[in-house]
Amino acid sequence: MRPDLHTLIAQVQHNCDISDARHARNYSLCIYLLKMREYFRWEMGYGYSERLPEKRLGDWLVEREQRWGDLEELDYRPIELDATHYPPFEPDIINDRLLPAGLVYSGGYGGLSKPHFFLAELQQVEERHGRRIMVTGREFARDLTAPPAMMLNGEVYIRRESLRRMLWEKIEEWRWHRHDNAMARACAFYPVDDDLEHALDDMTDIETEAVILHELGEVEAGIRFGPEWERMLNALWHTRAELVARAVRDHLADCLLTLPALLREERVASLHFYFANLNGMRQALFPSLQSAYRQWHENNDSGQLVECIERGQEHWQMAGERLLKAYDGKDDDAAGRLDALLEEISL
Repeated sequence: MRPDLHTLIAQVQHNCDISDARHARNYSLCIYLLKMREYFRWEMGYGYSERLPEKRLGDWLVEREQRWGDLEELDYRPIELDATHYPPFEPDIINDRLLPAGLVYSGGYGGLSKPHFFLAELQQVEERHGRRIMVTGREFARDLTAPPAMMLNGEVYIRRESLRRMLWEKIEEWRWHRHDNAMARACAFYPVDDDLEHALDDMTDIETEAVILHELGEVEAGIRFGPEWERMLNALWHTRAELVARAVRDHLADCLLTLPALLREERVASLHFYFANLNGMRQALFPSLQSAYRQWHENNDSGQLVECIERGQEHWQMAGERLLKAYDGKDDDAAGRLDALLEEISL
């Protein structure tokens, strides 16, 4: 039997709002306002090409911040299904009840230790590498930050609606300047100027596979680094060293699984999109990968790229182990000890 969807949405959204009330201030003002605009667009159902009504947006923003002020000190509520209460951070138990009804729930911690909750329609379930992968469509409840994918308790969640929104944001950012870069090459595979909605549908279909590959790579990287890795990340919260550690795990995940699969399957559009998003700390730590990409693009020669990826598998494994050794289970000044390794672990 399908649960009362209206009641379930209200329960999940309540916890989303508490999370936002506690953590929305972690963003810079500029990022916060951009996220709030798109959160408003999602909640009110405006299309990507529609201009947002500024007066209504301003009123909504004031009301939302007032609501958060009322919720900030409240505890997260359990999820009630058929008179049974389930802890909100045990999605596997809740999903045992919801998946047969075509729904997916998630409640866990993301970057900067922010709780993320969402409720969405189930599109498909599959199993790879012994992991259950749940792909969702329309989202009924979510918080301010909606990551396109996440791994929680060994299970992978792929949020197609959030992925589609992220792709739109990337396309819009590129269209402002239209530089001849990796994003331009990725966009060339889709009718982004003639039929944006169709382009987003196609791009979401293609990039869903790339996202699944990355998340499975993260699972493998997590197994290799062990449970101490998460304790280390908690000790590094909101520091440059946390960004370094997350970039190291991302690179290991992608060298183990994502990039070899994209090359093997000749997913050219996804490869261009991957390098369009190789920025920040990930780019700083792995400059040789960007150089290998240019060689591949300019000369149609993947040899240097394949070699770089294979070298990265061993390098990022060892880099992660060096970070763990520097951490050594000691939270005191962990960020300072790991920061000292930044120049030594780049490739």
